[in-house]
Amino acid sequence: MENKKIATRQSYGETLVKLGKENENIIVLDADLAGATKTDLFAKEYPDRFLDMGIAEANMLGTAAGLTTCGKIPYASTFAVFASGRGYDQIRNSICYPNLNVKICATHAGITVGEDGATHQMIEDISMMRTLPNMTVISPSDDTQTRWIIEEISRAQGPVYVRLARLATPILYDEKQKFEIGKAIQMGEGTDGTVFATGVTVAEAIKAQEELKQQGIDIRVVDIHTIKPIDKEMIVKCAKETNKLVSIEDHSIIGGLGSAISEVLTEEYPMKLERMGIKDTFGKSGKAEELMEYFGLTAKTIVEKFK
Repeated sequence: MENKKIATRQSYGETLVKLGKENENIIVLDADLAGATKTDLFAKEYPDRFLDMGIAEANMLGTAAGLTTCGKIPYASTFAVFASGRGYDQIRNSICYPNLNVKICATHAGITVGEDGATHQMIEDISMMRTLPNMTVISPSDDTQTRWIIEEISRAQGPVYVRLARLATPILYDEKQKFEIGKAIQMGEGTDGTVFATGVTVAEAIKAQEELKQQGIDIRVVDIHTIKPIDKEMIVKCAKETNKLVSIEDHSIIGGLGSAISEVLTEEYPMKLERMGIKDTFGKSGKAEELMEYFGLTAKTIVEKFK
């Protein structure tokens, strides 16, 4: 894990510019937040393929759906709270129902939005998006993984929801790392426990892994970057090979990563899972790091779970 940190929204914006050069069918839409979502980088390079739709998220997503019928590959961006919240009807009926090739890249997800407070801290989007038929749901954990997924989904058919963060996080993977949609990544072979993590919490899980090793407790970390389709084989494998299972996410514990894992365990290999996340409450205003501490989404809290 490198000391250098970069926000996945930045990785997204920079990768769009690369994609735009390689594929003239890439169209980017934003809802008046291009500076924050980093789609302004694409807009500067390809102004004729960038559409600022204003504060009209539903219209943006409907337009994106229409563009796919003309052979375009639209990337529609805004904050997660607006993309999945205000745009849910259009995502459901105009994108997922006809199974159209729209890439919804939602930034500023989770409580790590920070000072914007509870109204802007989207902690229900994984739950909302993974229940939709035809939808793929991805939550990348670092710069390397984000760059890969933004390119990869341009080649995949069908709706995709990519969950991106405002908070800068450590680089976890080098450029040689192989990724695959629907396949989780296991770090370590520890048998004392497994921590399933996604997005910004993966780095915290790795920190906890390092601290616990110094105390003689050997756990493995599993980066579940694809929430849907989820890697059932990996979940069952870890349930069989380790003594304790924990999930951690910057999202409500209801309907998110922990719920998705629990569904697999219930059907395939019943075992207790301790779910760490936002416990059926709204967020609060504060610095991102302070909020992670407040809601127990840190390496320190994970270490306590195993001690």
